[in-house]
Amino acid sequence: MKRQKRAAAIHDISGFGKCSLTAALPIISAAGIETAAVPTAVLSTHTAFKPGFTYRDLTEDLAPFVDNWLDNGFEFDAIYSGFLGSTEQIGIVSSLIGKLAGENTIKIVDPAMADNGRMYSGFDMTFAAEMAHLCASADVIVPNLTEAAFMLGREFRPGLLTERETLELARALYEKCGAAVVLTGVSFDADSIGAAVYTPKLGLSVCFLPHIPENYSGTGDVFASVLTAALVKGRSLPRAVRIATEFTHECILRTWRDYPGMTYGVDFEDSLYKLKKLTEEE
Repeated sequence: MKRQKRAAAIHDISGFGKCSLTAALPIISAAGIETAAVPTAVLSTHTAFKPGFTYRDLTEDLAPFVDNWLDNGFEFDAIYSGFLGSTEQIGIVSSLIGKLAGENTIKIVDPAMADNGRMYSGFDMTFAAEMAHLCASADVIVPNLTEAAFMLGREFRPGLLTERETLELARALYEKCGAAVVLTGVSFDADSIGAAVYTPKLGLSVCFLPHIPENYSGTGDVFASVLTAALVKGRSLPRAVRIATEFTHECILRTWRDYPGMTYGVDFEDSLYKLKKLTEEE
């Protein structure tokens, strides 16, 4: 029986806030891909808001959840994991990916755990080492520069990188994890920012757009979700990175222009209608 392309997204979900499953579900679906969710936790709001949010951990539900999918014979063209709340969840998700992935399933891991030189609250370098093990089971990994450094056991060095330094970082991460590397938040100068992609076959290629002087929560989730959709639709990795970079930049620019002060996410909703066509163009 013919079916739609299908992706499984393994993330937490916040009742309010544009990140994790709240971004992945609409974005990947808008590209015409059936999107199934594996929720790792449920929060009232994401952590960019003031303390006091509710948090329901779903670690114990993950294995039975996926076992039910296996009993139903569900197959997936992609498995995309993002924020995981503990080293225990990393181990479970690694096992789940092994169970769910078929021979042609694309496995994408966004090792969401740190940014701007700092670990998210509750994480440490042991967590980073375990996340590197999960990345070793992926085909494509999508770390920012902080996450890349921490998974390599390095101190994060702030400031701009040269192209040579970016290549060295990406190559070291590839050698450690064996997955294609997509580095986000890369800048060679103060006026531009974007992403770099590396495999030994492709070498290093970059996609830069003008830097916008504002920080928004969830932009990494928007980027990785678009990247996942484009890869499922058969786009090459460099092309998928460009699609994801341009889409995310468009959403950031519109939010910065139209909604000053809204930092809990970006307005990706007004661009969703473009995704099916964008991800089909090479």
